[in-house]
Amino acid sequence: MTALPPYLPTLMVEDIVRAALLEDLGRAGDITTAATIAPHLTATATMNVREAGVVVGLDLARAAFRLVDPSLAFEALANDGDRVAAGTAIARISGPARGLLSAERVALNFLMHLSGVATTTARYADAIAHTTAKVCCTRKTLPGLRTVEKYAVRLGGGSNHRYGLDDAILIKDNHIAVSGGVAPAIRAAQAYAGHLVRVEVEVDGLEQMGQALSATPDAILLDNMGPDLLREAVALNATHWQLSADVYATDRRRTRLEASGNVDLTTIAAIAETGVDYISTSKITMAAPTLDIGLDIGIGNP
Repeated sequence: MTALPPYLPTLMVEDIVRAALLEDLGRAGDITTAATIAPHLTATATMNVREAGVVVGLDLARAAFRLVDPSLAFEALANDGDRVAAGTAIARISGPARGLLSAERVALNFLMHLSGVATTTARYADAIAHTTAKVCCTRKTLPGLRTVEKYAVRLGGGSNHRYGLDDAILIKDNHIAVSGGVAPAIRAAQAYAGHLVRVEVEVDGLEQMGQALSATPDAILLDNMGPDLLREAVALNATHWQLSADVYATDRRRTRLEASGNVDLTTIAAIAETGVDYISTSKITMAAPTLDIGLDIGIGNP
């Protein structure tokens, strides 16, 4: 079944964009534009993608122009999630020149960054498209932008890990060290969690994985394991759940396996081919380069 596209409520978009505009406008507003552009002047502008990629952030760009000047007209010429070629026009804005110029940088910042996240995610997703594995983002996101970065990851073909500390339990090595072991930590989490909260545990080897399987968590994170060890982990999981190779991938009862660590475009295919379900990496958010998008402006209405 094909998943419906991700959606950002308008209220969430406005809060994020408003904060960015207030940061940029500072205490006195756009004094350069106020000093050089007469209030009656109008202009038109086109946003153009200067390199191939996945476009994300059009709703945030629209909100930036609208919040600065509600009389500005914003026409999207593409949709979030579209793969576009270099030279593609993705939006047209027209109206008072002052508002257009004051909102330009914030609108472009969101578009360039989120399109960069989506484009990078798409490259990772394309590299493992021949497998059943999914590439996932992590909590390593820019402060204040997690919601929109995770939105961009999904539009790039990736999957979201937990959004924060409150929507899923992920028991990491330090939790295990303090709580007294893998299985005790899992059982404590299961006793604490509500029935809709999933429990995942991080392990660093097959011995710890065996301990984890004895407590049946929902997922196991295989930390910094090479392809050979990952294949052994998949085999151990199949044996634990008594599953043959032909039904393993689709069986919904078994523990899901996530690989993490040493993931990049040169390694992700080999990791995916081991049979793990998810591959998490911060590179699709924290290390994603921006997509080059420009705004070309002219005087007067179209």
